Amino acid sequence: MSPRHALLAVLVMLVWGGNFVVIDAGLADVPPLAFLALRFALVALPWVFVVPPPRVGWRPVVAVGAFMSLGQFSFLYVALELGMPAGLASLVLQAQVIITIVLAAAVLRERPTRAQAVGATVGTVGLVVVMVAHGASSPLLPAVVMLGASTCWAIGNVVARAAGVASGLSMVVWSALVVPVPAFLLSVLVDGWSPTVDGLTQLSGTAWLSTAYTAFGASLLGYTIWNSLLARYPASAVVPFVLLVPVVGIVAAWLVQGEVPSPLELAGGAVMMVGVALATVRLGRRPRAGVTRDPAPACAGASPRA
Repeated sequence: MSPRHALLAVLVMLVWGGNFVVIDAGLADVPPLAFLALRFALVALPWVFVVPPPRVGWRPVVAVGAFMSLGQFSFLYVALELGMPAGLASLVLQAQVIITIVLAAAVLRERPTRAQAVGATVGTVGLVVVMVAHGASSPLLPAVVMLGASTCWAIGNVVARAAGVASGLSMVVWSALVVPVPAFLLSVLVDGWSPTVDGLTQLSGTAWLSTAYTAFGASLLGYTIWNSLLARYPASAVVPFVLLVPVVGIVAAWLVQGEVPSPLELAGGAVMMVGVALATVRLGRRPRAGVTRDPAPACAGASPRA
């Protein structure tokens, strides 16, 4: 990968890693599911009128929207609202790599490589350590809800893989249409009509900035760059950059919110990321730019978004 493209990949990781702190800040004024509805309304509109739909039929688009977008981010936003530390959330979300490998083996009969099997095992051990360490000092429910986000993302990966598509910009835009109405209705059901409507009609400057960052920065700009890199280089050369997301997320939470994970949480996180690295980083000579892209990015966490 050229230095310029490597810097672009790092830029995307910085945007995605900082996304957790930005979302957490915006949730101070808006119910989480209402905030989610607003974000994806801006991801979808007016872009569906200029971005062509993905050529896979409507069922994969709806399924990806239901799991990767609505499911994943509903759990993520609710977990942050319940008190999940933003930095730790960026780490636990990467459990999707491990869950994707397991689901792909069970559902798609894709036999994991030895490195993926070892990585999934090591990553699971690290995740258990993180969960136990977090539960010893804080309520465990937010961390369990975060695992729901990881699971939904993993299911979305398997759906995208089965359909034979990557989560490109067109898929991001069109699948976003699935989110706003169900998220709004769920917000009304959970939080009530008045808090939902008041939250959306009385947005603070912080909430607007957070929405702009997540919709235009993390989703649209981030994926425009990310998918252009995946189109140019093998997934094995691009996807490992996702290992930077939890590092950026933890550092951003420390600098902005003063969040300091416990030593045991950090140790478990380090073990977990070693497992993720084993499952995603392929050693040896990489193909030259322009060689056909690895057709199985889903098992490597093809969509490391937040």
